[in-house]
Amino acid sequence: MRRPYWIPNYASPQDFPPIENALEHPDGLLAVGGDLTPKRLLVAYRRGIFPWYSDDQPILWWSPSQRFVLFPENLKISRSLRKTIRKGKFKVTMDQNFRQVIKECAGPRRNQYGTWITEEMQVAYYQLHQYNIAHSVECWYEEQLVGGLYGVTLGKAFFGESMFSHVTDASKVTFVHFVRQLQTWGYELIDCQVQTNHLQTLGAVTISRRQFSHLLDKLCEVQGRSGKWQFDST
Repeated sequence: MRRPYWIPNYASPQDFPPIENALEHPDGLLAVGGDLTPKRLLVAYRRGIFPWYSDDQPILWWSPSQRFVLFPENLKISRSLRKTIRKGKFKVTMDQNFRQVIKECAGPRRNQYGTWITEEMQVAYYQLHQYNIAHSVECWYEEQLVGGLYGVTLGKAFFGESMFSHVTDASKVTFVHFVRQLQTWGYELIDCQVQTNHLQTLGAVTISRRQFSHLLDKLCEVQGRSGKWQFDST
């Protein structure tokens, strides 16, 4: 029986096997162990790998056979969502409160126990945020944070990690404003990792691991937007 590759704690940040070695069952499990240093995380994302594990597990690294992505130009906005956006009741910003966004994303979900966004993960991604590699998008209603998302950027690709919503349509409004801005900045790919109905309605589609890898070869080697991201929908 095949097993995932083991990464010792002392291993180089480059120490990942080829993504084609990922298991079929469970789909995409590639490696176990290692750490969440900025260097290792950047190597992982560049190769189409992401960490996903629970508190009671070692670090698990994944590269699924199918990748759920959104090409910004294919964003779909329903008539009802357009009406909600035109009402202007939500304000959307970027990089204003990364800590709170990731904390809210780590909170309990309906019919779920625990979280995969462990304390260790929160610390690691906040480090990336301090290097202007991880970014947050916030959605405000009456001065309260009611929705948001965060992820990692390399070149002209954005790797979405998680989103949350405390008010109906808050996460969708956040996502639409964000995708539109990324398109303005010339970004060509948003990685959504695994399929969800929520993102499918907004235009996300499934591509193969090989297609995804080829896109990263192209998009991660060009200059993306640097520094702190600024955007205000008001």
